[in-house]
Amino acid sequence: MNRQQTASKEYLMKAYRMDMRINSKLRQVDSLNDLAVRATATISDMPGNPSKDPHKMENIIVMIVDLQQEIGKDIEDLLNMKRDIMERIGKLEDPEQQMVLELRYIDCRAWEQIADDMDFSMNNVFVLHRKALENFEIPES
Repeated sequence: MNRQQTASKEYLMKAYRMDMRINSKLRQVDSLNDLAVRATATISDMPGNPSKDPHKMENIIVMIVDLQQEIGKDIEDLLNMKRDIMERIGKLEDPEQQMVLELRYIDCRAWEQIADDMDFSMNNVFVLHRKALENFEIPES
């Protein structure tokens, strides 16, 4: 890969990685929600442990809300980034180059899925991808 292709790929991968981070955070929220459901008080006539956190449920809920707010901000950033990427992809003259970049970096598809969707061999997809990266305009930093 030449310098232009590498720079283009690094720029496009930002959205791909951000998408993966958001999905990871969403899984964390699900996990915290499961924990919150299981964190129920046990009623017993035995004295409780005085060092137990009496605000366990409240702390879990605060963590969930904080993480959800963080996810909301991340989603907003991702949408703005994807909008910019889509505009830049739209400037490519070859619609097949546009399609391979959209499927890979906007839809986060695997190479096998892209080849299947486009009815191309894997080798043809990779050649098309390299050409698309060569023609892709990255923003000036």
